[in-house]
Amino acid sequence: MGSAKQYEAKTEELLKPITDECGVRIYDVEWVKEGSDYYLRAYIDKDGGVDIDDCEKVSRAFNEVLDREDYIEEAYIFEVSSPGLGRTLKKDRHLQQSIGEEVEIRFYKPVEDPFGGSAKCKELIGVLKGFTADAVTVANEAGAEAQIPRSDIAKISLTLDF
Repeated sequence: MGSAKQYEAKTEELLKPITDECGVRIYDVEWVKEGSDYYLRAYIDKDGGVDIDDCEKVSRAFNEVLDREDYIEEAYIFEVSSPGLGRTLKKDRHLQQSIGEEVEIRFYKPVEDPFGGSAKCKELIGVLKGFTADAVTVANEAGAEAQIPRSDIAKISLTLDF
């Protein structure tokens, strides 16, 4: 069995010419096991968002590549979709694209309030100001900034505005 990272990297490499041709970009690729099934998921995006036709075009074209290349040993389900409005920011490129956006940060365990409050928090909402390999900088509503160690962060996602 290949590793998840190998499958994801190979998929991105083979998918890139197809997404370029279809006028969309790769947001993320993931190889996951859910229950007894494996999934290879490609998340695509474009300015203004993707629709079902974009997903279908990429899926049809890439299914031909998957059949030809046959680089995944396990049985799996292939899916193409949008990363959604409340997208998870997993990679540095996702963080870079989201600077200035409001994000929700969830911690692995309760931490001291990064903005100096007296209570511990399991999550917080703020505006993403920047990041390094070791920390993410966010600002609260009052404009105060805090650096949060990436090792404390379980998940960062865009907030949903309705």
